[in-house]
Amino acid sequence: MKHRLICPWQGGKILASSVRTLVHNPVKILKPYLSTGNTAMDIGCGMGFFTIPMSGMTGMQGKVIAVDLQPEMLAGLQKKTEKANCTKITLHQCTYDSLNIGQWKGVIDFTLLFMMLHEVPDPERLIREVYEATAPNGKLLFAEPVGHVSRKDFQKSVSMIQQTGFNTVDFPKISPCRSTVFQKKRC
Repeated sequence: MKHRLICPWQGGKILASSVRTLVHNPVKILKPYLSTGNTAMDIGCGMGFFTIPMSGMTGMQGKVIAVDLQPEMLAGLQKKTEKANCTKITLHQCTYDSLNIGQWKGVIDFTLLFMMLHEVPDPERLIREVYEATAPNGKLLFAEPVGHVSRKDFQKSVSMIQQTGFNTVDFPKISPCRSTVFQKKRC
């Protein structure tokens, strides 16, 4: 299987910079879709730009699973979770071939795929794994950067996600991205 170019871990600190909130405010982006008590998953979490705010938004009863391929990204996130005293975040390293998230089958209320699906060697498999982990009525926020992903390629991904069993429920405006929110059909 051919591996696509992934964001190098050395860029993780830049992607997790507080200055980025001027463009991507995690609370503003996630608030309509994430609730107290949710179990959330941040796939391609990097060093936690969205992960740590997600932890606060899910409250004391919520959980966040942070998934990344690169151990250096997860190590950076681990340091941030310790500093912020975030104890509800589970770090999970995936592989090139699989998210390996079977232990969360049917329990994820919200999944974030933010500017990373274009880096995945087998996006269809990733979406199938996300679908299996998603609880009935669970949501998926999918966003891709305009500069890296053409409108045509984004629409192909949207169609693939829909074919897996997700329904489109929203089109949030997130600059400079194309984005769609999906909801898993009730079983």
